[in-house]
Amino acid sequence: MYAFIEGQVCEKAGGQLVLLAGGVGYQLNCSMTTLQAAPVTGETMRCYTYLAVREDAMELYGFATKEEKSLFLSLIGISGVGAKMALALLGSMPIRDLSLAILLGDVNALSRAPGIGKKTAQRIALELKDKISQADVNASGPAAPASAVMSVTDNMAEAMEALVALGYSTVEARNALSQVKDQSDKPEELIRLALRAMAGM
Repeated sequence: MYAFIEGQVCEKAGGQLVLLAGGVGYQLNCSMTTLQAAPVTGETMRCYTYLAVREDAMELYGFATKEEKSLFLSLIGISGVGAKMALALLGSMPIRDLSLAILLGDVNALSRAPGIGKKTAQRIALELKDKISQADVNASGPAAPASAVMSVTDNMAEAMEALVALGYSTVEARNALSQVKDQSDKPEELIRLALRAMAGM
């Protein structure tokens, strides 16, 4: 119904953002990622939106980027994953790193989000891993700087790209890296370990 809403930021707190557009104040449920991306009160912002219609309520969700909205829609399409859980997951790490965690089947990273248990994290990784490509990860933008966790994810992405460039499929590279991701934080070493894993050594 609404592709996006562009308006003046009036409020941002408690997981919600209020945008004033055309004389109407739109209350949007947002992830921490979108709230952090929102400008200060009084400035203009564009939010990509999703309207959830239920028997007892209509709720509007807002996202700072198309990539975040797309991933939200994929998440709520999984049995047992509701909108609140999806927003918690989207706010737990940058979208690029979340996409990469799903691509690599990194259950530990996924289960760090509030309300996400190991079983739910496994289901998310299983159902979405084939729907996310390295191109999706790259399109989500750079990882957040000054974070050890994110730098490890960056190194995983570099190793993934190198393995794909060597002729391995994304699935093969992902599976191999998931086996060795805890053994090193250096791309070159991750590549070497992944190659050994694929060779059965």
